This record gives sequence, structure tokens and C-alpha cells, in this order.
Amino acid sequence: MKTVFLSIFSCLTLALAQERPEEVSPERARENFARPVVLAADDVRLFPEPPINYREAQGGGLKGRLDSLDYPSAVTGTRRKAQVYLPPGYTDAKKYPVLYLLHGIGGDEQEWTRLMKAHIILDRLMSEGKAVPFITVFPNGRALADDSPGSNPFEPHKAAGFAMFEKDLLDHLIPAVEGRFSTFTDREHRALAGLSMGGGQSLNFGLGHPEFFGSVGAFSAAPNTRSPEQLVPEPAVTRVRIRLLYISCGNKDGLINFSQRTHRYLRDHHVPHLWNVDDHGHDAETWGSNLYHFAQRLFL
Repeated sequence: MKTVFLSIFSCLTLALAQERPEEVSPERARENFARPVVLAADDVRLFPEPPINYREAQGGGLKGRLDSLDYPSAVTGTRRKAQVYLPPGYTDAKKYPVLYLLHGIGGDEQEWTRLMKAHIILDRLMSEGKAVPFITVFPNGRALADDSPGSNPFEPHKAAGFAMFEKDLLDHLIPAVEGRFSTFTDREHRALAGLSMGGGQSLNFGLGHPEFFGSVGAFSAAPNTRSPEQLVPEPAVTRVRIRLLYISCGNKDGLINFSQRTHRYLRDHHVPHLWNVDDHGHDAETWGSNLYHFAQRLFL
């Protein structure tokens, strides 16, 4: 049985090349989601489901607040928008860590708050003392002059905007956030995470720039994820530089192959990371749940 599994997984791994923007299409997406899910012994749930009310606002509403940010970008030649969650008791008199939280291929800067109620998840955790207070930035990860998903977010030029966001994030968004809000500016107090396409971005940009990010999270990472050998060419360096590396996917998600590939490479090269395989598909339930667990382990 083990030999059969290894043979199947080896074949799948060989087929998992990073998907380039010009290859993105609805048909390709359907093929990716239809991939067989083959689970190994260590593809298991690491954390339980959150409490049933974890996405429900507490009495009196948010203890922190949602703000907005408008910043100029030389990448798009426009002023871009982001949502910003400020934790309970936010004050300019102290400095805060920052999490940059990225959306999926059909989303925008409001996807995390609209679908997963991320601001409520974080607000409850911080109000209850289960997570340290930190700022969360929800940007639009599609770095184009027209950064809306449009009627077909799978159009190649729309997909290309996700790769272009790397420069926008590092050169424009982060400086804008640190200029507007009271933040730490070192890598240990900066994290990058995301869902699906944003999960691939987080692995690509976060592991690719350990000088910027001390923690990285990827929930249901999409086919835009680079190969593990590209993500972590020097495992010894990643072991030292990345404080928290969190990877998750649902066991009903055809895209799990991409996360499995990354997990196995990290495991075999002794790079510490958390690998959580829950019982969901490619959906809001897994993304909200994993944000809940990821946030409690950030900046400790």
C-alpha cells in the first residue's frame, strides 16, 4: 500500500509545475480542482474546529476598528486601496506587529472581511487575550490599474497582476502602512498570509523575502505556488529566519497536492512548520478556521 501511495504521489508531484499567468483559465482551474486527493499518514488535522461562534461579533460590536488606507503605487500608476483592522485599544503611543492578509483569485481587499469575517475573528481573539494585539492589512493583491476581478478573474492579464503585487507590496504598501500607522518595522514583527491565490503569493513572497517577513501562512495554496526547491533553496537559512511557517488545506480540496508537495519538502529537509489538514474543501470554513489558529500563534 505504501508503495502504491508513493507511486501515485510521485506522478502527481511531477505534474505540479507552477502555473504561469498565461496558463490560467476556467478550464485549467476545473482540472486542478478535479485532481485526486491522496492522503498520507501525516495529512491529518492538527487543530480542532473553532468554537461555533468564533465569527460572531461580541456584544457591543468590534472592540477594535476597521480603517482604510489609500496609497500611491508606481507599479500600477494609481492610488490603491486596502482595508486595515486596528486591534482593541490601538494607540499611537505604542507600536504593533503587522499581518498582511491576501485574498483569492476572485476576491479583493474586502474578501476576508466579507466572507470570513476576519476582523471579527481577530477582534474576539484579541479581546479574549488569545492573540497578541496586531494590525491586519487586507490589500488588493491584484496589482493592476483596474484591480477588480471583473467578470472573468481567470483572464491571464488579471492573473499576472498577482505576480506584479510582489513589488507593490514591498516597495509601496508596506512603507505606506508604516508611515500611516504605529508599527514595528522589523521582519520579526511582520507576517504574510493568504488563501488560495493569496496563499501561493504568501509562500512565494514571504519565503522569497525573509528579510521582510518573519512569519508566513498559506491556506489552500493555489497553483501559482512556486516549487519547494524555489521556495526554500537553502533550508538551513529558512530554519533560522522564519519564526512561524503555517500551511493548511482541506482534505476535500483538489488543490491539496500543491500544499502536500511543500509540506513534504519542508519535512524532509527538517524545516519546522505547522501542517493542518482539516475536513473542508476550498471554502470559507477552512480559511476562517485556519486564520483563527494561525493568529493565536503569531508574534509570540
